[in-house]
Amino acid sequence: MKENDYQKIDHGFGPFVLPDSEILILGSFPSVRSRAQQFFYGHPQNRFWPLLASLLDDEVPQLEDIPAKKKILEKHHIAMYDSIESCEILGSSDAHIRNVVPADIPGILAGTKIETICCNGAASYKYFMKYHGSLPIRVLKLPSTSPANAAWTLEKLKEAWSVAFKKEKGV
Repeated sequence: MKENDYQKIDHGFGPFVLPDSEILILGSFPSVRSRAQQFFYGHPQNRFWPLLASLLDDEVPQLEDIPAKKKILEKHHIAMYDSIESCEILGSSDAHIRNVVPADIPGILAGTKIETICCNGAASYKYFMKYHGSLPIRVLKLPSTSPANAAWTLEKLKEAWSVAFKKEKGV
């Protein structure tokens, strides 16, 4: 890893948020694959979409089917974005993020019904808390769905993430 291997990258696509959104899921920063696809969790090995579909008793969307992904989010009142708007990064690794410009989380929350923020992984939580930790909102630090977090099986992820969706499931 060399100093000149880092790239200054802007997020590349905006948040998915609707006025009736109740939950905001924040990643850290989109991966190379997600930026190419122009939507969240575009890497085929990331377990986010199978996990979300399982939690919500919904169909798992095809990897490239952005309209199907948006339909699930809309149906279940879920907004999505990332904690970081731009940064210098090496590849897609959260461990190689520096010179962060935070996302405008208060702007995303404005005009919505969002009551809970779910941070997908430690880096998302770290940057959210650093820049927006004083916001008066419920924040959950959840285990990452990234393939790099291989110690967490899909079943373990489902158990950990289910706390965010108890209201959604009528519990």
